[in-house]
Amino acid sequence: MDLNSASSVVLQVLTQATSQDTAVLKPAEEQLKQWETQPGFYSVLLRSSDPTGTAVTDGCDLPSICILGTECRCSGRTACILNVDHFSSPMSVIVLNIFTNHTLDINVRWLAVLYFKHGIDRYWRRVAPHALSEEEKSTLRAGLITNFNEPINQIATQIAVLIAKVARLDCPRQWPELIPTLVESVKVQDGLRQHRALLTFYHVTKTLASKRLAADRKLFYDLASGIYNFACSLWNHHTDTFLQHVSSGNEAAVLSSLERTLLSLKVLRKLTVNGFVEPHKNMEVMGFLHGIFERLKQFLECSRSIGTDNVCRDRLEKTIILFTKVLLDFLDQHPISFTPLIQRALEFSVSYVFTEVGEGVTFERFIVQCMNLIKMIVKNYAYKPSKNFEDSSPETLEAHKIKMAFFTYPTLTEICRRLVSHYFLLTEEELTMWEEDPEGFKHHLWFFDCSSGRNRRRLLEVQFEAPCTEVLFIDIFHEYNQTLTPVLLEMMQTLEGPTNVEDMNALLIKDAVYNAVGLAAFELFDSVDFDQWFKTQLLPELQVSHNRYKPLRRRVIWLIGQWISVKFKSDLRPMLYEAICNLLQDQDLVYLETMFTLLFQLLQQVTECDTKMHVLHVLSCVIERVNVQIRPYVGCLVQYLPLLWKQSEEHNMLRCAILTTLIHLVQGLGADSKNLYPFLLPVIQLSTDVSQPPHVYLLEDGLELWLVTLENSPCVTPELLRIFQNMSPLLELSSENLRTCFKIINGYIFLSSTEFLQTYAAGLCQSFYELLPEITTEGQVQVLKVVENALKVNPVLGPQMFQRILPYVFRGVIEGERYPVVMSVYLAVMGRVLLQNTSFFSSLLNEMGREFNQEMDQLLGNVIEMWVDRMDNITQPERKKLSALALLSLLPSDNRRQKDEGVIQDKFCGIINISVEALHDVMTEDPETRTYKDCMLMSHHEEPKVTEDEEPPTEQDKRKKMLALKDPVHTVSLQQFIYEKLKAQQEILGEQGFQALMETVDTEIVTQLQEFLQGF
Repeated sequence: MDLNSASSVVLQVLTQATSQDTAVLKPAEEQLKQWETQPGFYSVLLRSSDPTGTAVTDGCDLPSICILGTECRCSGRTACILNVDHFSSPMSVIVLNIFTNHTLDINVRWLAVLYFKHGIDRYWRRVAPHALSEEEKSTLRAGLITNFNEPINQIATQIAVLIAKVARLDCPRQWPELIPTLVESVKVQDGLRQHRALLTFYHVTKTLASKRLAADRKLFYDLASGIYNFACSLWNHHTDTFLQHVSSGNEAAVLSSLERTLLSLKVLRKLTVNGFVEPHKNMEVMGFLHGIFERLKQFLECSRSIGTDNVCRDRLEKTIILFTKVLLDFLDQHPISFTPLIQRALEFSVSYVFTEVGEGVTFERFIVQCMNLIKMIVKNYAYKPSKNFEDSSPETLEAHKIKMAFFTYPTLTEICRRLVSHYFLLTEEELTMWEEDPEGFKHHLWFFDCSSGRNRRRLLEVQFEAPCTEVLFIDIFHEYNQTLTPVLLEMMQTLEGPTNVEDMNALLIKDAVYNAVGLAAFELFDSVDFDQWFKTQLLPELQVSHNRYKPLRRRVIWLIGQWISVKFKSDLRPMLYEAICNLLQDQDLVYLETMFTLLFQLLQQVTECDTKMHVLHVLSCVIERVNVQIRPYVGCLVQYLPLLWKQSEEHNMLRCAILTTLIHLVQGLGADSKNLYPFLLPVIQLSTDVSQPPHVYLLEDGLELWLVTLENSPCVTPELLRIFQNMSPLLELSSENLRTCFKIINGYIFLSSTEFLQTYAAGLCQSFYELLPEITTEGQVQVLKVVENALKVNPVLGPQMFQRILPYVFRGVIEGERYPVVMSVYLAVMGRVLLQNTSFFSSLLNEMGREFNQEMDQLLGNVIEMWVDRMDNITQPERKKLSALALLSLLPSDNRRQKDEGVIQDKFCGIINISVEALHDVMTEDPETRTYKDCMLMSHHEEPKVTEDEEPPTEQDKRKKMLALKDPVHTVSLQQFIYEKLKAQQEILGEQGFQALMETVDTEIVTQLQEFLQGF
């Protein structure tokens, strides 16, 4: 195929790939996929394309609707051509010449440039599959930097980005001519070419500055040193040109020069912040940074003549903000190098934000940036000397000295007063919004500031700087609290007593001061008698019912909330509860009933999802706090939650809040929560079903709800048992929720072991068997604890159901598991089987004997030997007693009848050693009678007395108590068990034989044993 024909074919296929007709689109996609890996296919077409044609849309921007994939004004058809993920091909010269040919359809060119950009990531690297050849890449690099005349802004931006992507991989080693070419291109007089080159220069600089490897950083340092002077000159030139055009009043020229000023400043920002190790040693860098303040003043003055309705206004504000970003980034990355700029930065920011200098020229984003600059200087750890000044560096001391010299008493006082009396004031727009849409106002006005852990006011449409002002106030007050505390106390004193409801300004000032007192609560701890202030000032203000007092009542209750965890006497709480009830417009009921009823009413009335979440959170806190006392008041909530759950089908975060409320509700209702099962169990089913999309949001809370439901269930139901079908996929996930899953399994075992094990034990055993080799040591312990509980609850059925797991445990004991915690659980499982199901232990021993090719007596001896050797791994007294009981159960033995019993006598010394060790752990001495008693024994079932500070026992706690009454560890006296076993052994062997057996035991151990067995 000749070159012209090839070019035409590729262009035709790309055009077809922009079609909305799938019959045309799909074959085109397939054809492109066939071509994409053919070496040199695109390169040969480079020479056949003529990119010099006149653009059809020269001088116009690509409409944004084309980019968004909606109706295209340029082509008259829907442009869904931008889904280029399937075009994973190496971009090459034919595509380059297509998107640089301005006579072609815009959508085709747009597709080509995106096709090229995505292909760089996939095929430009040498190690990539089907990578482009070095010859082809060289041709493409040369072609990319010869076309800085793209008339469409969006396409020009994409070309600049793809050049930057190539530069990240090849510049400067394989592409040394890139930077010199860009430098020369930004000098040309042609406006379009100069702008496109400058745009590319910025994206290349930005990309190279983002590289983090040491070698790459060194290359960028060299690049910055080489071009910094030129970049400064370029920026100054475009800035001076802009200022000249502003005075002439030529809007088009102003906008053009301002755009170039902005781009050149973006280049300088990357070079300044990322291009130098010690920038304060470079005179050009410091000269540029010092010059920013003068330029900022000039640009701020320009805002007087460039009004808000001017087309240049948006670009002007972006440039001003970019100036402040340069300073903020430099301070963040090079705090020590910023030291010479501290004084000037503080003077500039404070004058424009807190004095009349800024009136008429500042705007909200600029104020926010200035406040951030002040805050970063105040909080910067590099400027804070050590407690011992001699340990601090000279640079730190110098910076601290500059800060202290600037923040004098008059300056701090003015900043504090201005913050409170000006920036903290609620605006007319905020008050109007509150009246018209209180719920919407609340969501716009408050957000959670993670950096300080406090609530911050934020109204995006009205007062963007509100959260920044409060954060700045907190930081300055914390840093200079000794200076500012008297100032704030004085402001408090001037506002004592009631405020005239007709004086709205006075009400707003008091609101602002109360806001400041709340924010500074921890700093004012020793300076404010809050209890007295609450009684004499705040409480009366909460009782003022006038409509104009509404903002102040809201602020007062918020203020109390800030102080209640800092300084508030418990005997004042009844007064506070009464005040809250008054605010909720009902004062005839008891606090709990009133608050819960009114909160429920509020939950029904509000419509915003976030508001419902907050109300549910408060309800959850109330339920959690009062626990079972909530039972008389939850009827309405229980009836409403199913409706709310249904309404929140599309709001998973609200459903999370409902799950949290249900968790506390089930805990509060206890066994009565069974009445919720028709609603509760389907909720658990959905939340824990990993095949349902909502599980991503609901799983963690759903598992917690499942667990507390089991813990408080009085009995098992078929529906509750059926939910366990969700467990197997959950175990396969092996996520951080495994611990909760194991607790749920234990809950079922304690609730109804026989029914549960008969239904699910086979699948559960298989899951555990597959899980054990894959999980951590802690996970293995959790799995084996489940098995141990199953053996404890059902000694007959349990070993059969987990028969496949027990050989795994047996091997761990024989091979001497190296992790003590795991070995401890191994021995506990073995002990349960040996003590409570001897026949099964015998069959297991027989099976393992065949596996290890050993006689049963030999294998049993090895088990006992390892058991004795690793007894120190067991730390819990219950498990030590279990081990002693299990090994003692092998007695009495007669070596004259069975070989394995001879082995037991051989290991008699070890068994006695374990028994005496367990006696030391479980026996307590009566100081009066000098006799010993087994402290593990539980003779009868008594309901424990619950104090006010303790939670009442759950149904599962009661089940565990009943289980303990059947457990040999808690029903068999170890002291008596040892005596009986030794007595039986003596009867079999006779006095002489028994004495010979006892002589195998250490005399000290025998003495201790005799002491414990006194009285028998």
